[in-house]
This record gives sequence, C-alpha cells and structure tokens, in this order.
Amino acid sequence: MTEVRTTSTPNALLDAANLSKILSLSKRQIFRLNSCGKIPAPIRIGGAVRWSAEEISAWLKAGAPDRKTWNAKKEVAR
Repeated sequence: MTEVRTTSTPNALLDAANLSKILSLSKRQIFRLNSCGKIPAPIRIGGAVRWSAEEISAWLKAGAPDRKTWNAKKEVAR
C-alpha cells in the first residue's frame, strides 16, 4: 500500500478509481469492502461516492481496521 499524498488541498477527496490504486485493489473490490464495512465510510456528494484522502491516510497508519473499530478510535481521539 502506498502513502496517500495530498498535494494542494488538505481536504482532497478520492474516487473509487484513485482509492483502488492507493490500496492496490480493483475498483470493484473497493465497493465490496465498503459494503461490508472494511474501509472508512465514504462521503456522498449527490450521486458521487468519495473518500477523504486525509482519513484514508490516517486509517492506513492505524493499521487499516474495520469501520466499526475505526469509528471507535476516531471517537476516542476527539
């Protein structure tokens, strides 16, 4: 897995194609992992599904836990 680089904007959003490249998975696998709660929840903007590059980077640094564990870690950090 590669590190997520947010070059210009700290709030950069990734689509499934870009996330699949970062995680070295297929686009279809990204949607499967999302459906079963294995990756952070996406942000929905209209019909678009996007993931926060900053959150994906933090999630990978935390060892890529499932969504339930990730959300619990985020709540404790607040």
